[in-house]
Amino acid sequence: MAQARAADGTTLYYERTGAGAPVLLVMGLGMNATGWWRTVPVLAEDLEVIAFDNRGAGRSAVPEGPYTAEMMADDAMAVLDAAGVQKAHVYGISLGGMIAQTIALRHPDRVDRLVLGATTPGGPRHVRSDDEVLRLVGARGMLTAELAAWASVPINYARRTREEAAQRIAEDIARRLRYPITGPGYGGQLAVAMHFAVGDGARDIAAPTLVVHGDEDVLVRPENGALLAELIPNATLRVWPGAAHLYPTDEPAADHAIREFLT
Repeated sequence: MAQARAADGTTLYYERTGAGAPVLLVMGLGMNATGWWRTVPVLAEDLEVIAFDNRGAGRSAVPEGPYTAEMMADDAMAVLDAAGVQKAHVYGISLGGMIAQTIALRHPDRVDRLVLGATTPGGPRHVRSDDEVLRLVGARGMLTAELAAWASVPINYARRTREEAAQRIAEDIARRLRYPITGPGYGGQLAVAMHFAVGDGARDIAAPTLVVHGDEDVLVRPENGALLAELIPNATLRVWPGAAHLYPTDEPAADHAIREFLT
């Protein structure tokens, strides 16, 4: 448990565990490093795992928004600097995947391998979610953290998990609510997700890349993962059947496949 300091003075919480080549985990909208609780032990079997709370979330500071993808990518590099790491694998999920793309384009010399989970390049070819899903995403910042977490279950988890493994969802939410997102923090991050538009610029990503998606993802539709894999040179696409946006909970095998790619 440690702190980094961003260029504008924002303090960023991070933690590290395991040994081996470093991998930086970049979390998605409204969540914090506790959201990686299933993934970290799997990756840490072979890697040094560095997970942090994005600005606006968890134990990091909540500066006034809106934020930008470039700002949040530079935050991630400040975490690596504080950890004394020059180059790392980078794994981002959802909004974290947008930040990870920005890292790979803005700081290519800092990225070894890249994993982009449940994310999109944005831009004109982005396949948008249904209106009801987008309405919930927009309203989440006005709900209490607990209400927002439970209201998001249908868009975060696959039907099979909701029907047969509800305890896994409850375990996730309990960890998420240890450090609940605030309205201002959520709004600052939401601006990044809503305006993200690397688009065809993803063709310039040079790092070996694995794109991961669940085929039941209604929040970031799987067509967007296919688009990313089409754009990024020599990227590998792995689509998990019966998994949704938070695929590590729906399909534990995904974490093992990601570890295999990174090692």
